[in-house]
Amino acid sequence: MTKPIGAPPAFGERDITETDNDLTRQHTGEPIGERITVSGRLLDRAGRPQRGQLIEIWQANSAGRYAHRREQHDAPLDPNFTGVGRTLTDTDGFYRFTTIQPGPYPWRNHLNAWRPAHIHFSLFGSAFTQRLVTQMYFPNDPLFPYDPILQSVTDDAARQRLVATYDHSLSVPEFSLGYHWDIVLDGPAATWIEEGR
Repeated sequence: MTKPIGAPPAFGERDITETDNDLTRQHTGEPIGERITVSGRLLDRAGRPQRGQLIEIWQANSAGRYAHRREQHDAPLDPNFTGVGRTLTDTDGFYRFTTIQPGPYPWRNHLNAWRPAHIHFSLFGSAFTQRLVTQMYFPNDPLFPYDPILQSVTDDAARQRLVATYDHSLSVPEFSLGYHWDIVLDGPAATWIEEGR
């Protein structure tokens, strides 16, 4: 199975700026697409918040294209959207990102293969060697049954935990729709983690 082109950033936790978690304000112009807010908590198996933890995200733009030199999808690039961000969890384990709804993209794994819209999440412990990578999906995507990565998660409950929920309280009036997605690091309710990253 070929891996998607989305290459993970590797920022490190030093010098996080106030716009690192707002992917809509990292350039001089407005990015193209629907703005969204994604927030949730980073938790351990007992539901305890994991504070001060570095979370990175990377994603395709609204047309389904990554800003990456190896990208082969011929969808347009957005000069005002790089698709990478980072933040630290707060004292209650909360994280928050403002970004653009990513588009699905073809990935040439099989005939008419398209990845559902998703955001990659990278989580760090106290060192870069403790890095975990996962993916967050959006509700009711018609591509779910056709995606070998999502379907490789054979437990239905674990697969459902990869899908964010729409949360009206996270929506910003006249600006963005809100999605809630908690990440559980281990235990029976753990969030699925990619192997080999």
